[in-house]
Amino acid sequence: MAVGMKEVAAHAGVSVATVSNVLNHPELVAAGTRQRVQRSIDALGYVRNESARQLRAGRSRFIGLLMLDIGNPFFTDVALAAEAEAEAAGYAVVLCDSRHDVRREHRYLELLEEQRVGGILVSPVDGSGGLLRKIRRRGTPIVLVDRVSRSLGECCVAVDDIMGGDLAVSHLLARGHRRLAFVGGPFETRQVQDRYDGAVAALARAGHSRDSLTVIVTPLLTLDAGGRAGEQIAALPRTKRPTAVFCANDLLALGLLQEMTRRGIRVPQDLAIVGYDDIGFAAAAAVPLSSVRQPRAELGSMAARLVVEEARSPSQHRHRHVVFKPELVVRASSNSGVPC
Repeated sequence: MAVGMKEVAAHAGVSVATVSNVLNHPELVAAGTRQRVQRSIDALGYVRNESARQLRAGRSRFIGLLMLDIGNPFFTDVALAAEAEAEAAGYAVVLCDSRHDVRREHRYLELLEEQRVGGILVSPVDGSGGLLRKIRRRGTPIVLVDRVSRSLGECCVAVDDIMGGDLAVSHLLARGHRRLAFVGGPFETRQVQDRYDGAVAALARAGHSRDSLTVIVTPLLTLDAGGRAGEQIAALPRTKRPTAVFCANDLLALGLLQEMTRRGIRVPQDLAIVGYDDIGFAAAAAVPLSSVRQPRAELGSMAARLVVEEARSPSQHRHRHVVFKPELVVRASSNSGVPC
């Protein structure tokens, strides 16, 4: 049978209110009394009912963190930073993975709301906006992560992905490449569309139409999808094959790089490659990968800080849209000119 505060109070010879103060406001209790109550807690094996306390308070001290693909090291790094920030504020993080599936996302969002979490950090699948708005109206703080909000009714923390796509393709154009390809998808993912739009903007500024950009749409942003895109590129006649590829993330770029190596197509001599995110594996690749760096730790930390601020002081909180600037990191995979 579970031991309650009444049993602890009787064992220590104090009131239930004193036991409650020892657990929740120890600074109000004399040191000798605190020690006596703690000895009773240890002797009886009392474990506080945190769920009941949270129910009385109205919200739990958990933060939901719902990511698109926790298998992607980019989201892992964001999650670790968010967890560290939340822990420092006295919250714990519950990690969920939507896998780019709006139905899975809806199930997790409903479950998190049912559990009365203190707030939700979410990198949303497109099509989930309606449910997010309903949850927010019912009182759960929400911060969009790696996504620019289209409204002023919520906080968001993101990176300027249009600028990132522009940086990548401008770099390749400056190296003399004119037959370029974009590898990424699905385009329903806002980040993919924005990175493509940035690539097109760079081409337009240089006087090239978007028709000069070969587009290979992938079903996911994974290593396997990058390898299959590499098969399509390798199958093109050499005179039609792009000399440079911008991939919507590093996993695609690394899968493409592996496929090129397997087929004896040299990187960067025959094909230059630029990825996106600058995950740890990018610099460690057989041919170190050029990549557009996102400030992953800053994204996670800022998102957690904003949701905790709103959870603690909803009436005083002011929504903020924080957009970081990306940075191009040039390595061997693109650090040469047009192949002869």
